[in-house]
Amino acid sequence: RHEPLLYFGNRVVKRIVDLVMAFLSIVFILTWLPVVVKLAQVFSYPGPLFFVQERIGRDGKIFNLYKFRTMVFSKESKLAKKGQAEKTHEMDKRVPWFGRLLRRTNLDEYPQFLNVLFGSMSTVGPRPHMVGEDKVLVKKVSRYRVRRFVKPGITGLAAIKGYRGGTDDLDLMTKRTELDIWYLENWSLWLDIKIIAITIWQMATFRIPKAY
Repeated sequence: RHEPLLYFGNRVVKRIVDLVMAFLSIVFILTWLPVVVKLAQVFSYPGPLFFVQERIGRDGKIFNLYKFRTMVFSKESKLAKKGQAEKTHEMDKRVPWFGRLLRRTNLDEYPQFLNVLFGSMSTVGPRPHMVGEDKVLVKKVSRYRVRRFVKPGITGLAAIKGYRGGTDDLDLMTKRTELDIWYLENWSLWLDIKIIAITIWQMATFRIPKAY
């Protein structure tokens, strides 16, 4: 299998891009966005600022993924952290209007630049799945393990093409896995830049597919 990121030089280039993106995002976004999110939470859906959940990373290693909490805090939240709660769906009543805004713009994912800074994620790569989902999908989706060969990303090729959510849909997951594998076999700096640019455009125009 041809994997450009097996080469040390390519990994260095990708890591430099990740560090630049993390630095810019932390300095220009995460210095003020958490304050705005917390104020909105206090007045409309009180509870913790962040939602932390175990996800599967590179080589199948488990890491804690950080997001801004977008749902009403309840007893179900403990189940959600383990991936055992009911999955969110369009017009979900557990997601207040501000939480829905964060999801529609992908701003709820911004704390993951901390994951990028610490090295457990990349700016671009396959989206990381919950531990329980991963155990099921590895048995049902052909070549699923291959997507673990690179770090998971905040955004990715499958994500910008609309293959988000819906891990119960095996046809969708098969296509997502195919795109993830195509990405790691055809990685280039230009491809990452293109995916980042499309993601920013989708965020700015509220055109992120299946963002609910």
